[in-house]
Amino acid sequence: MTKSDARLRAVLIVVAGWILVALAWTPPTIVVEQVALKENVPSLYIFAFVLIGFVPWMFATPGILWLTRRFPLSEGRIVTPLAVLAVAGLVIVPLVTLAGQTLAVLFLQNGAIRKGDVFSVLQAAFITSFYSVPTYVAVVAIGQALGYFERYRLRERLLARAELKALQAQINPHFLFNTLNAISALGYKDPALADRALTRLADLLRVTTKAQSQEIALKDEIAFLRDYADLQTMLMPDRLDVAFAIDNDAWSAAVPSMILQPLIENAIVHGAAKRNEGGRVEVSVVPDGETLVLRVTNDVPPRPEKSQGEGIGLANVRERLRVLYGAAQNFAFERSDAGATATIRIPRREIA
Repeated sequence: MTKSDARLRAVLIVVAGWILVALAWTPPTIVVEQVALKENVPSLYIFAFVLIGFVPWMFATPGILWLTRRFPLSEGRIVTPLAVLAVAGLVIVPLVTLAGQTLAVLFLQNGAIRKGDVFSVLQAAFITSFYSVPTYVAVVAIGQALGYFERYRLRERLLARAELKALQAQINPHFLFNTLNAISALGYKDPALADRALTRLADLLRVTTKAQSQEIALKDEIAFLRDYADLQTMLMPDRLDVAFAIDNDAWSAAVPSMILQPLIENAIVHGAAKRNEGGRVEVSVVPDGETLVLRVTNDVPPRPEKSQGEGIGLANVRERLRVLYGAAQNFAFERSDAGATATIRIPRREIA
């Protein structure tokens, strides 16, 4: 949403809010006109009269909301904002009330004000100002509430961003240390292959250490995973088979960066690497309505190792999904004699 769209939306909300207030004031005004004063006035005419009286409040509302943002109430900072808002109210309420009374008289008298009406308008504005104080207080309270929730949301976004960066920072050294250990073991058997693996690792590190958004296009995530799979295949020659099955409609979908790498690493370390004959890892991504389903399946050893709970990889994936998508995501990990499957479900949307 552009700034102009957001500004227009705010104006429409303010106008709609005061129209609702005018609607709420219309029934009692009808009662006064038709019952107390014994005058039969059309309801639509009375509504228009009431609404015109609130027009100055429509124009004053953005300024009042600006004041509430400029002088927010917070812990340890109450007296000064209240004093400023009270002084501003002493100016705003009489002026807005006077403008409303003037517009009401112009409406009743077809745009004309007689000499004798000036005193009556001032007197009515003076009296109505006292009744308008709760209206001013209500607008200020709404502004303070909106400001509080805006600051709360900003604080939550900053905390979530910091948490995501901390979680992402955990993956890189974990991925690096595990890979270096595997390359070190390979160096004694095949120095040339270990050298090629180090070169591929350097290419991958250039990607992982480069600043990037928390969400990237699936095609970029898969490109990185293919390079990672090639590196792992070098480290386990003739024992590892990594396959990709990506739906054509999913390539431009937004996914968290490096969200699948820990799952593939987990599948290799606890699956293929534990089997004498090696094993297969398959990565599949398919859209499912408004959801994107990412799945990693792998072979498991005949005798599953005792579960030690979730390692850093799975726990990291679970936490990143929670921070990014809240209740809109789901992460499930299942293991049986037939194999292990990790499934991620996130909201489906195109990368911006």
